[in-house]
Amino acid sequence: MTKQKLLIKKIIESANGHLTAEEIYQLAKAQMPHIALGTVYRNLGKLCEANEIGLISVSGKPDHYDKSVIAHGHLICDSCGKIVDFHLEDIKDRVEKLLDVEVISYDFNAHYVCDDCK
Repeated sequence: MTKQKLLIKKIIESANGHLTAEEIYQLAKAQMPHIALGTVYRNLGKLCEANEIGLISVSGKPDHYDKSVIAHGHLICDSCGKIVDFHLEDIKDRVEKLLDVEVISYDFNAHYVCDDCK
């Protein structure tokens, strides 16, 4: 693993939330001043492809990156864009049983307005 990719992964793993590529770039640049934004995007793509991090796509907002690749949902505030994880213990089993299919993976985003924005 390159030192740039390792740094990017460490930034994501140590984050208390879901960072955008720009936020990751700014944090990486503080530690590695010559890192390029393109390098950050390329490595984020590779980390996602290798299932080492998760990608959260929100319509009209920048993508965010998730340190957890374990299946879970996200609460997304439609006002400020804050993203909060939540777990649905039996959603995979329920969908499989209800629709008689095998679920390989899922993305579950629920939109709301957080307490700070109310």
